[in-house]
Parts: sequence; C-alpha cells; structure tokens
Amino acid sequence: MQYTTIIDALEDHLQSPHGVTFIESSDKETFVSYRQLHDNAMVLLHQFQEQGLQQGQHLILFINDNQSFLNAFWACLLGGIVPVPVAVGISDEHKAKLFRILSKLDQGRIFTDEKSFARLQQFLASAQAREVTNLSADQLKIHTFVAEQIKTASVSGVKAPVTRDSTAFIQFSSGSTSEPKGVVLTHGNLMANIEGIGASDKMNDSDRSLSWMPLTHDMGIIGFHINMMVYNVNQYLMSTDLFSRRPILWLAKVSEHKATLLSSPNFGYKHYLKSYTPEKAADLDLSSVRLIYNGAEPISVDLCDQFLDTMAAHGLRRSAMHTVYGLAEASLAVSFPDPDTPFKCVSIDRHAIKTGDPVRFLPRDHKDAASFAIEGKPIKNTEVKITGPDGQAVAEDVTGDVQIRGGNVTHGYYQNDAANAQAFTGDGWLKTGDTGFVHQGELIITGRSKEIIFVNGQNYFPHDLESIALLSPQLELGKVAAFGITQDVAVESALLMFVLFRGDLKEFIAIDREITSLVGEHLGLEVTHVIPVKRIPKTTSGKIQRSVLARQYLDGDFDGVLKQLAQLQEPSPSRIRQPDNSVEQQLLAICHNVIQDKILDLHTNLFEVGISSLALTEIHEQIDNAFPGKLEVDDLFEHPTLSALAELVKSRQ
Repeated sequence: MQYTTIIDALEDHLQSPHGVTFIESSDKETFVSYRQLHDNAMVLLHQFQEQGLQQGQHLILFINDNQSFLNAFWACLLGGIVPVPVAVGISDEHKAKLFRILSKLDQGRIFTDEKSFARLQQFLASAQAREVTNLSADQLKIHTFVAEQIKTASVSGVKAPVTRDSTAFIQFSSGSTSEPKGVVLTHGNLMANIEGIGASDKMNDSDRSLSWMPLTHDMGIIGFHINMMVYNVNQYLMSTDLFSRRPILWLAKVSEHKATLLSSPNFGYKHYLKSYTPEKAADLDLSSVRLIYNGAEPISVDLCDQFLDTMAAHGLRRSAMHTVYGLAEASLAVSFPDPDTPFKCVSIDRHAIKTGDPVRFLPRDHKDAASFAIEGKPIKNTEVKITGPDGQAVAEDVTGDVQIRGGNVTHGYYQNDAANAQAFTGDGWLKTGDTGFVHQGELIITGRSKEIIFVNGQNYFPHDLESIALLSPQLELGKVAAFGITQDVAVESALLMFVLFRGDLKEFIAIDREITSLVGEHLGLEVTHVIPVKRIPKTTSGKIQRSVLARQYLDGDFDGVLKQLAQLQEPSPSRIRQPDNSVEQQLLAICHNVIQDKILDLHTNLFEVGISSLALTEIHEQIDNAFPGKLEVDDLFEHPTLSALAELVKSRQ
C-alpha cells in the first residue's frame, strides 16, 4: 500500500466522487465527499488552533452526531492533535468515565454539543462526580469546545507534519467503573491493519459500506470509516440511535443503496429479527451484500444460523456471514475467514476446555457439545500464537491463551507501565486475555482467560450457560453473565447467574425461577443464585467483565438483595390510576402494547419495572409516531414516569 499515514489516503481521494452519506432518517440523507470532509475538518482545525489547541495535545470527542464527530476527528488528525473518542451514553457512569479519562490526559480538552455539555455540568454537582474529578463548572467550560458555539469561517487551519510513527488516536478500552486504559494507535498501526483487511477481503472502490456501529467503537471508526476511506469506498453511516429505534431501516437502506459491506455484533441481529416480518420486508433485496462483519462480542452460532436462514428469502448468501476476531489493541482486526466460503463452526466437548488440553470434537447436536464460529486465519501483518499454562506455544487443536504480534499491534497503553508489563511478554507478544485454539490453520475463540466454570467436577463455558438462559424471552444478549465461584478449596463451586435488572425485586422472582429451570433442564446443573444487577460491566469492545461481578459477590455486595429475594412472595397487582387526558391515555396504551407483562400506572417508574433497552427504543419509536419530534430517547431517562412524559409532550406541543 502506497500510503504512509491515513492522512495521505484522504488527500489522495480529494478528487474522488465518493464520500460519506449520513443517514438521518428514512427519507433524509446528507452526502459529504472526501474533499468536503477534508475541507470541513481544516476549517474546524482553524477554530481549534485559534483557541489554543496545539499539536500533541488531546481532545476527547464526546458527541453523538456522526458528521460533527468526523469533522472533529479529522481536524485533530490534520493538526497533529490526538483525538480520544468516548461514548456519550445515557448514564452517569459514562460521564464518570469521561472525567476519569480527562484526568489522565496531558492538557486534555473536550469537544461536545450543548445538550451533552449541560449534562456534564449537572453531573459535576453530584456526589459521584467528586469521586472522579475536581473540576468546577467554570473550569469545565474552559476545557470544552461546544460544537454549536464554534464560529463558522472559511479560514483553514495549519496542517501539522505527521509521520507513520505519530499517534493517530487513543482508544480507551476499559469499562466505565474501572481505571481506564488507553490503547495508543499510530498511523503505522492503522495502515498495517487496513492493508491486512483489504488484502483478505478484496476491498475496492466499487464496494459500498453501510454501518450503524458507533464511531467511538473500533469497528465503527476504523473498520467502517477509516478503512473504507483508504480504499475509496462509498460509505453510508446510520446513527446507532436510529438503528436502535428503527432496526428495520438498517437492511431497508442496504437494499436501497445496494451496499456490499455491513457489520453487526450479536445484539444487532437479534434486535433486527424481533422487528422483522415478511410483510415489512417484502421488497428487501440483499443480493448485493458480499460480507457482514460479525464481531465485537462473542458470536452466537445459533443466532447466525437464524439470521441467515431468515434472510435467505431476500437473497442473502451464507458466505456473507463474516465471523471475525479482533480487539482495540490490534487496531481492530486479527483474523478473518475466507470471504468466499459459507459460514461455518465447530462443536467441541465442553468438558475438555482447560488450557493445554486437546480439543475433543463432537456432533453439534450432542448433549455435551458447545459450538463456536470459525474466525479464520491471521490477516497480513499479524501473527497469532496459542500458549499453554507454561507460556509456550501449543499444537493445533489444543486450547490455550491467545497472543498476537505484528505491525498493527499497539506498542502500549497510554502512560500505564503496570498495564504494559502485564499485557506484553518479554519477546513482544501481546496477551489478549482471550482463550481459543487453531483448527486447520483457523482461529476459534472459546472465551476469556480464567472465566471457565467448574461445577461438580465438570467444565463449562460462561457463554454456553448464558445461551441457555437466553432461551427466556425476558432476557437479552449481553445482559446476563454466568460465573463459577469457589470461596475456599474445601467448598463446592457455586454457579452464579447475573442478570441486568433495575425493577421491583418482586418481579425478579419469575426470572429467577425461569433461569434456574432452563439451566437445570438443559444442562442438569443447579444454579446457586440468580442475582439482579444494575449493570453488566463490559469493555468497549463488548466483552463482558464477569470477574468484576464475581469480585462484588465475594465482597458481599449482593448479600442484601439475596436476603430480600429469599423473603419475597409472589407480587400482587397494584391499583392503577386512570389517565386524566388524551396524551396520558396514548402513552399508557403505547407502554401496555410494548410491555404487556407489566402492571403499569401513570406514576410507575419505567426502569423500576425492569424495562429492557430494546423495549425502551420500541416505546420511543411509537411515541415518536404519535407525537413526532416531541421526545428524544434521553427524555425517557430524565422523565421515567408516564405522567412526567405526558407533561413534557404537552409543554412542547
């Protein structure tokens, strides 16, 4: 590849007719050519430089709007400023993470919008804020660029000299409540990875990509923006919020624009299928799709099959399901399967999974079989090694720890010697924290290190038990976690199932019983505790941090809730107050339509009854149909009762 930096690639495409189309709704799209993207960024760079932002300094990008995000991202790159993407989110934990990151950066500043800035100021008044930052509201104002307040001008900034070894951006990969670790990626790292991606998947300027992945995620910013720009691909970007509210629009836009390259982790397929009906998709044509990148979280083989079987009627080929492995530390991609082969998996004995043990293959329908997607061979510029308990490489079909090395792999975490010492071996290999094996030259990821569950002398994968629990229609992917605990060598292991739940504990009893029954029926295992938790901790790449929950359990954090659950009886219906006006009536009818198994009152807090995020997006979509433009998703979090939402709607009419 002839490019030294990703800036070289953008400047080489200034005469190209291709660019980025921002999908804002079913009938509103904005096209920005690569020339316009470059020029917009240069103008914004002038504003940054006028306000004192210099080469080498850091700018946190804390903004949801994709077009504003990319303008700022490229302004930073062109000026030698280091962008630090951080997800805006909706909870105080996301804001706390931002301030944790800000405290670690040298002369760090923030780029955000007016709404997010106001929420950051509100957060500073909370007790949680005092645990993570000493900034005052006035100091925050000094540190922050607010997008709407930046003056428009036609003057371009001054481009900085950038080399292959220059830092392109920093991706913070830790969970929001832990100490953040910043993965430092250079232009050389990115170009090495992009070269490998293109060589494996034969990308060219006749491709069209479409993605709803957030640009704060490595799959979004690297895989479906930078990578596509380097190969001069016409790219379409849909906001994650729009996909959450209207999943059907995702593949409708793919059909409309004849997209060839897509991406989605597990949750996206399930979310889409819940809204899909043959009638809604009668005109859907997916014959243009070459590849759908499936990664960013553990891959469900059954869900892949379900999605492919359903979409086959619309022309989607089985070879399109591209199950891949990667991580932020690798600048995104590590291994890809052959793009021309159908989706495939292997099934192995779940009882033979210890590091260093040979794999035992079984028929997929065997009672002891666990199925895993094949995630292909290492891409160009990347090496993969599987190591045993002694740290030495093992043979094919032997489970071990996955290590990687190559030009795409980060040289380390930002100002974090302890994390670097733990992650890297003496000869330069990065320990990914994942476990797996190589079969016929291809990589299969089986789980995370130290997260194998031992029950009654048998071994189980956490995701296997989670898949059984997910047979319950009350649960969602990524919102249940399994872990095995041994508090003492003389004590038998305890099997714990953690479930994301923020409602009334009385309503949790049914979930407890259903999970216990499902796991018992399918695996013959006794679940020691089903524990409701307010969050399932994850890394930014979507990997569940089960050990965090296990530590909280051992520390006694859940003793109180377990005691309450042991004492609770079946819930009894509460008296429901009748609505007083038509707005209240419509909102109540919408909520009853979406969450039919809950007893709702106008003063019921939606989150206290255990509403899921997907149900929340369905509620918001139906409210938006009834009252167009009157409520945003964030409003449901800030006004969680129907009476409060009704007042808000009326105030905006």
